[in-house]
Amino acid sequence: MSQPFDIVVIGAGPGGYIAAIRAAQLGFNVACVDDWTRADGKPAPGGACTNVGCIPSKALLQSSENFERAGHSFADHGIAIDGLAIDVAKMLARKDRIVAQNNDGILFLFRKNKVTLFQGRGRIAGRDGERWTVAVDGPGAAELAATHVIVATGSLPRALPGIVFDNLRVLDNSGALAIAEVPKRLGVIGAGVIGLELGSVWRRLGAEVTILEALPGLLPAADEAVAKEALRAFTRQGLAMRFGVTVGGVDVRSDGVDVAWRDADGTDHRDGFDRLIVSIGRVPTTAGLGAADIGLALDARGFVDVDAECRTNLPNVWAIGDVVRGPMLAHKAEEEGVAVAERIAGQHPDVDFGTVPWVIYTAPEIAWVGRTERELRGSGVDVRAGSFPFSANARARAMGETTGFVKIVADAASDRVLGMHVVGPMAGELVEEGVVAMEFGAASEDLARICHAHPTLSEATHEAALAVDRRSLNA
Repeated sequence: MSQPFDIVVIGAGPGGYIAAIRAAQLGFNVACVDDWTRADGKPAPGGACTNVGCIPSKALLQSSENFERAGHSFADHGIAIDGLAIDVAKMLARKDRIVAQNNDGILFLFRKNKVTLFQGRGRIAGRDGERWTVAVDGPGAAELAATHVIVATGSLPRALPGIVFDNLRVLDNSGALAIAEVPKRLGVIGAGVIGLELGSVWRRLGAEVTILEALPGLLPAADEAVAKEALRAFTRQGLAMRFGVTVGGVDVRSDGVDVAWRDADGTDHRDGFDRLIVSIGRVPTTAGLGAADIGLALDARGFVDVDAECRTNLPNVWAIGDVVRGPMLAHKAEEEGVAVAERIAGQHPDVDFGTVPWVIYTAPEIAWVGRTERELRGSGVDVRAGSFPFSANARARAMGETTGFVKIVADAASDRVLGMHVVGPMAGELVEEGVVAMEFGAASEDLARICHAHPTLSEATHEAALAVDRRSLNA
């Protein structure tokens, strides 16, 4: 006999678990189905983000950044270290503990909000009257009845055609987070967020890293000046970056991987690596969902087809996060999860993709919100822009992190902030001031008139806003 629920959420990633909690807060009887498990068989809610993505990668980035600072910049502070070494096993164990803490945090939140978790793979099996039947296959096998279903099944790494991820030599993001020893030579195909972050981790620990990117330049979605500054910084650090690359073939050996590739000038190359990370994007997870059986519409790229409010073509079936259109970002999924729960409750929330921030947690960090200066000018918008370098910021100097700048782009007529772009220390934290400004329709003058504490990195934002009007005080 089916267990009845008001809402069943399929997937407990950032979008799914947040949707379930918000729906429970609104008074609904909610179940969440998720098949992520730990090595001991216990539930591991949080999706790819918590288990093999955002959280573990940030743990390794922090560890590797500490190691690099100890070896290269601590001496400037008068701190001498003899016999510096990295214990990779201990570093990975710390990463695993942090992941488990986040898993347990979500389980606690489910208990606190009375969300019922079913461990297994969720499948929409059909419709019985006004309710959908959701089958749970796996350890927590069950049959659920739901008035509403929210699909939040996330995404998977895209593989190179003909090349299988074995996570021994050819690695996806999961394998790249679990390399047991620092490789001598590491290849990375793809210079996006995952490639840059994980390439940075292992480069800091001593690997010789080569990144092969098909596009002609770094981060075309970012502000042009930001991308140039980041490329200069990564090159100084020792990342070998090749653009305009066509990968011809990958041969996996017992002790390594050979990659044949052609550069932008048409010259053929062949490089051998101990490990190869493939980070060429992600694809929506819809296999096993039962989409074809129930008539759930998918678009040409395999995403669940939804309208602007995340409704699918089926009554009372919703979809959010990486499995639908829009940026594949955890925080975008969370906002959609909250919005759908509130829409089911009769509310009218809005999610504005134009104010969703992007962050790349390299060193220097890269973050932006809104549109770039080039994009705006190309679409006929008259803009003014102001920048301020961290090299002129007192806090950045004290930190020894003076690479990069803050840039504000504003409408020339109204002065409304249309974009904020940061490359430098704590960029992911600083960019939120731009998010708030854009959400409230603020002008650059508003940011320029706000008192920013001294000495802080946020003063760079203040100065960039002043620079829009050509009145920066410290540059």
